[in-house]
Amino acid sequence: MHITFVSIPGYGHVNPTLPLVQELVRRGHRISYATSEKFRDAVESTGAKLLPMPGEMPNRPPGLDPAEMAKVLEGFVTTAREGVAVLEQQLAGDRPDALCYDAMTMAGRFVAERLGLPDIALHPTYASNERFSLRGQLMSNSNQEFPAEYVQLFQRLREICDQLAAELGVKPGNPLEGAPASLNIVFIPREFQFAGDTFDDRFRFVGPSLGSRVVDTSWQRPDGARPLLFISLGTAFNNRPEFFRNCLRAFEDGRWQVAMAVGEQVDPADLGPIPDNFEIRTYFPQPAVLQEADLFLSHTGMNSTLESLYSGVPIVAVPQQPEQEANARQVEQLGLGRRLDGDDLSAEVLRQAVDEVHDDQRIRANIAEMSEKLRGVDGAVAAADAIEAHLNS
Repeated sequence: MHITFVSIPGYGHVNPTLPLVQELVRRGHRISYATSEKFRDAVESTGAKLLPMPGEMPNRPPGLDPAEMAKVLEGFVTTAREGVAVLEQQLAGDRPDALCYDAMTMAGRFVAERLGLPDIALHPTYASNERFSLRGQLMSNSNQEFPAEYVQLFQRLREICDQLAAELGVKPGNPLEGAPASLNIVFIPREFQFAGDTFDDRFRFVGPSLGSRVVDTSWQRPDGARPLLFISLGTAFNNRPEFFRNCLRAFEDGRWQVAMAVGEQVDPADLGPIPDNFEIRTYFPQPAVLQEADLFLSHTGMNSTLESLYSGVPIVAVPQQPEQEANARQVEQLGLGRRLDGDDLSAEVLRQAVDEVHDDQRIRANIAEMSEKLRGVDGAVAAADAIEAHLNS
């Protein structure tokens, strides 16, 4: 079969799908993958063909500022409108048998309906259904009360999504609320899903699949007996030089060997003297590092959170935006780590939290149990089985 994937141009959205794409190619299917040009190498390494699409992820989190969030939402809908036109043009002479789209990608859902294709939604984070809303969860999990302007923005998002749907002649519905596809592949375990028992057989909780990303010879754990601390704020919202300076102060005493990813927006030269026990890079091959790490000081993006749990690594969470805040609270509630308040990330607070979580045997036992569950299922194989069964039914 020819199957087209459509994804938001973010690592946390593309990376979870690549082992699935590779597995489908291995089974003899032809895969085309619509996303940003910057993912060409990653997509083509799986054997799929890239279909370049417009749109980029914002380079910093909108937070709770209504004006900033309004710009993000406007860009979101504009990209959806442009994406529908581009995708339909690309598929005009090569119609696929099915369309697998990131659940946050309106263009994918709209094109599937407009072309009458089997619709398969891909959820790299929490799924929504008729009884559970990701939008509602994000709002209720915020440490800060959402201002009235922000609530109005969610209402405005619903309105403009419905307007775009009417313009294109498809069913209404925005990506943060219910409206499940015929089949929904969820790349998290049911145990980590809010209201997991409310999801029916349309949803397959396959968990993460790291594929070949755990094998990367570009990084090796340094020799020595010190525990390894991995620090990263992810690939999108990481322009936090003062946070990284506090990490240098917190762990310069040498108890920990530290691998710290600072992203493209922070120059390590601006951070001050680098202690001998630190290795600093723009990015690390994260799954490979987590296979060796003893603790992860993380923004708790869903991709990073699941990779850490898969590898059996406890988490100290420093979330940067609402979805990460929800992940951090799940980590803490399930006894898999600790969430820190973003208003106080001093060197002393960071050092104390990391040391206490590392020494907490209850957390270590919970992490070991979760890791065993995640490693017991090959998410890519389970997802491919579900897609083939759905399309052959």
